[in-house]
Amino acid sequence: MTIACDHSRIEGQPVTDSKQIGAGEFKSRCLKLLDEVADTREPLIITKHGKPVAQLVPMPPPGELFGALAGSVLHENDIISPVDAPWQPMQ
Repeated sequence: MTIACDHSRIEGQPVTDSKQIGAGEFKSRCLKLLDEVADTREPLIITKHGKPVAQLVPMPPPGELFGALAGSVLHENDIISPVDAPWQPMQ
């Protein structure tokens, strides 16, 4: 594995001081590298013939479950009173 400072761009993001690995080596060490990226939280650039082709990034931490839907539910003030609007029963 090599560590390089490449000032090129991948999908509009500058690539600087990122770990890089060739596709062949990535293929043989894939599972170990997945664990490493998850543990270190640092992205890994995968190259083919020296050109970046993919970036392995860690998943973002899970959000807090409590309060996640706050403000997303609409409610009426009075849900018990009869509806004044006329309606047609199904026949």
